[in-house]
Amino acid sequence: MPEIVLAIDQGTTSTRCMSFNHSGEPIAAHQLEHQQIFPKPGWVEHDPLEIWENTQIAIRETIEKSGAKPVDIAALGISNQRETTLVWNPKTGEPYHNAIVWQDVRTDEIINELAKDGGQDRFRQRTGLPLATYFSGPKIRWLLENVEGLKAAAQQGKAIFGNIDTWLIWNLTGGIDGGKHITDVTNASRTLLMNLETLDWDEELCRQIDVPIGMLPQIASSAEIYGQTSTSGPLGGIVNVAGDLGDQQAATVGQVCFQPGEAKNTYGTGCFMLLNTGEEIVQSKHGLLTTVCYRFGDEKPVYALEGSIAITGALVQWLRDNLQMIETTPEIEDLAKTVDNNGGIYIVPAFSGLFAPYWRSEARGVIVGLTRYVNRGHIARAVLEATAFQTREVLDAMNADSGVKLTSLKVDGGMVQNDLLMQFQADVLGVPVIRPMVAETTALGAAYAAGYAVGFWQSRTEMRKNWQVEKTWQPDANSNANTQLYSQWKKAVRRTFDWLD
Repeated sequence: MPEIVLAIDQGTTSTRCMSFNHSGEPIAAHQLEHQQIFPKPGWVEHDPLEIWENTQIAIRETIEKSGAKPVDIAALGISNQRETTLVWNPKTGEPYHNAIVWQDVRTDEIINELAKDGGQDRFRQRTGLPLATYFSGPKIRWLLENVEGLKAAAQQGKAIFGNIDTWLIWNLTGGIDGGKHITDVTNASRTLLMNLETLDWDEELCRQIDVPIGMLPQIASSAEIYGQTSTSGPLGGIVNVAGDLGDQQAATVGQVCFQPGEAKNTYGTGCFMLLNTGEEIVQSKHGLLTTVCYRFGDEKPVYALEGSIAITGALVQWLRDNLQMIETTPEIEDLAKTVDNNGGIYIVPAFSGLFAPYWRSEARGVIVGLTRYVNRGHIARAVLEATAFQTREVLDAMNADSGVKLTSLKVDGGMVQNDLLMQFQADVLGVPVIRPMVAETTALGAAYAAGYAVGFWQSRTEMRKNWQVEKTWQPDANSNANTQLYSQWKKAVRRTFDWLD
């Protein structure tokens, strides 16, 4: 009888494999970071072969730590950094170029060209998305136009596209020996190429963005058996690959936000808040994205509103790696605690422009309010506060779009271990912030999808019973974070506009 479900959480900075039991408790995990490649300002790349190698190592190590055999594994699920784009040769398995990461802004000219006819919202009605450098379709076009011989290879069937989920599923299910070229509806909904209503590739969109439809993977649900691993693969046996969700949708499932009006916020490299809107497609009027939340098998799809923030945890990494103000990421909390406030400074990390709710690709980061009084502690505190303020902006937009005022916020991801940040977040929002027992809900959501597909979990109710609160932060009624400080933040954000011509 299978005892565990495996989940691969392939993120922007690292790849993790985790195993979970039927109670949704983590049994074992292994994690490896991969290289961040910055060829030019605003360009971000990953090596797909390094990611695949790290994935294999993480799987083997997790299985060994779990003390499991292939027969003990009910299924394998995948969650992935969304929009990160790669094209490879299905005959050789070799990528034609490094993966272009979701943060990358090299498609700015393509976006501006597409926006000349119909503006930024040209495709929003069909895709739920604005025209922005964030999404996969224009990245595919850039590769076709800039990698020598790629356009001809695509016409000959020698070049196929995938986000990282598709790349991993293809390799896990055989690679050049019959690997399945598949994605799920959540990842497909982030390409600017899928129609939200039909849940299929839109031929007109593909033609307008100039992407050959034959390069694209088959769109499946988020929970079904896509294929099986082989005895020669990293699992050492035959296991069903049965779950696939973009990382933020996976976290929403892991937080069991199954009812319309339930929301979660994930604090990672960026910050991503999703609000379940049920079976209704809600078009945003306040700068949010409309996206597929999940679809389990043949059941009706569930949609969501999403607020995407590009730089949150990455700002802490910038403080660590570029400014070398701290040696390890967790040190930022102690450094920020050396002062009582931000000393009057605000950091707006528009490194790749501003995402929700502004969508200003020409914006760039600023530090404002500097005086001789400011020290390292103030800078550390301003870095953390930037995450909380950006989240408030997204929540305001979400309240306006949905007409539902959130009464609490479920949180997950690496930054939620920072108590100072979580308390400030509650103060800025004016609602309780709730951390679950299992904070790594992205991997858990991928496990739930895979386990649901094979009957390891029979219902959403069964999954919901696993969710438990670890800690709640209540807003401080005496704090001025959601009034005076937030007003100053909004003023700082306006200083980032129109930096690039």
